[in-house]
Order: sequence, then structure tokens, then C-alpha cells
Amino acid sequence: MTQGRSYLAGLLTGVVATAMLGIVGLRATAAPRDAATLVAPIASAAQDTMPKPAVKVLLENDKVRVREVVFAPGSGDTHTHPWAHVGVILTKGQLAFADAGKPEEVVDFEAGSVGFREAKVTHLARNPGKIPMKVIEVEVK
Repeated sequence: MTQGRSYLAGLLTGVVATAMLGIVGLRATAAPRDAATLVAPIASAAQDTMPKPAVKVLLENDKVRVREVVFAPGSGDTHTHPWAHVGVILTKGQLAFADAGKPEEVVDFEAGSVGFREAKVTHLARNPGKIPMKVIEVEVK
């Protein structure tokens, strides 16, 4: 059990360090306080027609939450991240992001890409492509 924890701690440290160095990153954008209001028009249209991504919690304790998120083609949702997090892209593909008050941006990802997002950011994330996108999110509490 200790070896598993050490491996996870090393993996988490490596992912966070890589993201902080900015080797490959998502734009970290601090949303205004009323971000939910600004994203509401996007959210209401998108939520009515778009299936939600599949989310599975892989690990959670008082320090981190690790989630696997699978965006099927056409799936997405508007959400706010409670904690800063690192996303590790497991499959090549595209994700589209619409941060509060900004136009949508489609980003091409390679497997192994990583990115960082601040806490309390509200945005729409969706898969505009034809293949599923799998992401591991490591949220630091």
C-alpha cells in the first residue's frame, strides 16, 4: 500500500510540475465572480441538446480528487471547477472551451498533453470531434 501511495505522490508531483512549467497547457483564465451568469446563454442552449461527459472518481482524499472524464463525440457541459486542477489528455483529439464572456476556442490535443486550470473557473467544455476524448483530472484541494 505504501508503494502505491508513493507512486501516486510521484505521479501527481510530476504532472503538477510539468503543468507548472508550461510544457503544454490550457489557458488558465480566472473567471469573473458572476461567471455563471455570463456563461448562462451558452449553458442553456448546450445543456438542452448535449449529452454530458462520463465522469468517474478514481481517488479522493483530503488532499486531492482524481477523476476520469470521457467526452463522447458531441458531449459536453458547463461547469465550475471547485479546485485548481491538472488535466492529462489520454487520447488524441479536440476539445472546445468557452470561458465566461469569451468566444469558444477549439484546441487540438495529443495523447500525453497536460494543462492547468485555476479554481472557480466556469466554462463550457465539449468534444466537437468524431472520436471520444479521455482526460484524467487531478484536482488539488
